[in-house]
Amino acid sequence: MTMPAAPKARILIADDNPQIVELLEAYLEPLGVTVLTAMDGEKALQVTEDESPDLVLLDVMMPKHSGFEVCRQLKQNPRHRDRPIVMVTALNEVGDIERAKECGADEFLTKPVNKIELLTCVTRLLRDRPQSGFRPDPPPA
Repeated sequence: MTMPAAPKARILIADDNPQIVELLEAYLEPLGVTVLTAMDGEKALQVTEDESPDLVLLDVMMPKHSGFEVCRQLKQNPRHRDRPIVMVTALNEVGDIERAKECGADEFLTKPVNKIELLTCVTRLLRDRPQSGFRPDPPPA
């Protein structure tokens, strides 16, 4: 008897830079996840509401709503409170990290993003999320 495949995790990448979105998508490919995208804070909130991603990768400096504001709104919403949020930003001052934590971010990664650090962080957060059942796709033989 074979085990049913774990449902594919859905990850929202919210960043207004198309090259960053493309890079993060390529980095996440080995995990076999479904990627959703948003180019501004307002769209990130809408996609989260409509698609209910398992994890959000969130840039700080975006049009319409900053990543800090998006994170705060998601963490205040009971429906999204437990959704892991990783801030991915060029900001790297201690104050920025503290502000991200105050907004409810689960992790903070600085750009340029290290692929191994990103995959380790995302895999851990998805695996540790209650009832996720997430198992990364096995590497190709």
